[in-house]
Amino acid sequence: MSDFETELGAGEWDARGNSWSISKRTLHGGLRDGVETVEVSTGGLKFTVLPTRGMGLWRGSYRGKPLGWNAPVMGPVNPKFVNLTERGGLGWLTGFDEWLCRCGLAWNGPPGDDAGFPLTLHGRIANSPAHRVVVSKSGDVISVRGSVEEGGLFYPRLRLEAKYSIDLDSSMIIVEDRVSNPGNQPVEMQLLYHVNFGAPLLGKGSRVHAPFRELWPLTAHAATGLHDYRRYPGPTPGAIEQVYCGYAAADYQRKTLAVLHDADRGLGMAMRWDTRELPCLNIWKNPAGMDDGYVTGIEPATGFPLFKAKERAAGRVVLLDPDKTWSANWSMEFSDDSQIVDDWAAEVAEIQKSCPELIHHKPLN
Repeated sequence: MSDFETELGAGEWDARGNSWSISKRTLHGGLRDGVETVEVSTGGLKFTVLPTRGMGLWRGSYRGKPLGWNAPVMGPVNPKFVNLTERGGLGWLTGFDEWLCRCGLAWNGPPGDDAGFPLTLHGRIANSPAHRVVVSKSGDVISVRGSVEEGGLFYPRLRLEAKYSIDLDSSMIIVEDRVSNPGNQPVEMQLLYHVNFGAPLLGKGSRVHAPFRELWPLTAHAATGLHDYRRYPGPTPGAIEQVYCGYAAADYQRKTLAVLHDADRGLGMAMRWDTRELPCLNIWKNPAGMDDGYVTGIEPATGFPLFKAKERAAGRVVLLDPDKTWSANWSMEFSDDSQIVDDWAAEVAEIQKSCPELIHHKPLN
C-alpha cells in the first residue's frame, strides 16, 4: 500500500510500508476504556493522535526518546470520566495528560462566571470527540485530519478541522487548524496550544529560547523567578508552578519560533508559527516531582490564560462572524544534533536583536 485515504471506522487496523506505519486502536480498561488512537510512525518520529480527545496528541518519540510528559493521570482519559464542573470548574485537570492539548474553543483560562455564563477551566474542546477522522498517504506525506464540533443549544457553536502532516524524511510535525462559525450569529473564540514536555527534553539545565516584544509573570510567585525564566531546575517535589505570558517578537514576515533543549543540547525542539495567527506565547513551568507532573508547556495562543472577561477587555478574544474561519499553521521539529539546536537558538537571538524585550516585573493579573 503506497497511497491511500481511509475514513476511520470501527475495529482496529494497520497499514505499513518500508519506513512507515499507521495503526488504529481502541483502548480498553480503566479510565482509557473506549479511547480511540491513531499512531503514526516514520521510523525516527512517532506520535499518537487522540480522536476521542479533541484530536490532541497523546505521546510521541524521536529516535526512541520520549516526547510528552509523565502526568499524574493514567491516561489517555475517556471524556466520559471527566466532570468539567467539579472542584469549582477545575475538573479538566483529571483528564489532562496529553503531549499536545488544545484549550478552547469558546473560552480558555480559569473557571468563573462570565456575565451569567459559567466557564470551566480551559474550555471543552479537549474533551470533545471527533465525529469524522481521515488518514491519508500521498507520496511521502502522511496526514491525519479530524472534525470536532463544540456547541449546543444556547451555547457558542464552533467547528474545529484539525490536521497533522509529516513527511517520511522529516522530523517535523505540521499542524493545520481551521476553526469556523457554522451558526447565524458572531461567536467569540479563544485557542491556546498546550504543548507539554517532560524528561528527557526537560531536566536540570534545560533552556527555552523565545523572542518577546513584551513579557509578564502571571503571578507574584512567577515574578520571583523572572530573572531566570529561560532556565529549568530539576524535579523539585512541592515546587509551585510559574507561568510567563508575552507577545512574541517576529521576523519581517511575522514568523517566529520557540526552542527548548536539554542541558547538553543533545535533544532539541523548535516550534514555528505566524504571529498574525497566534500573537501570544505562554511558558508554563511546573518543576514538581517527577511523579507529580514535572513538565513545561510551550504554548502559542490567541491570548493569555487569564479569565475570559479580562482577555475580552484587552482585545485578545477573536470574534468570528457567521460562516467565517480562523486558521493557524504551525510546526514542531526535533533534532539530536547540537549544531542544529545551536542554530535554532541563534535564530531566536537574531529576531530578539531586532526587537528589544520589554519585561514587566509586576504580575499580569
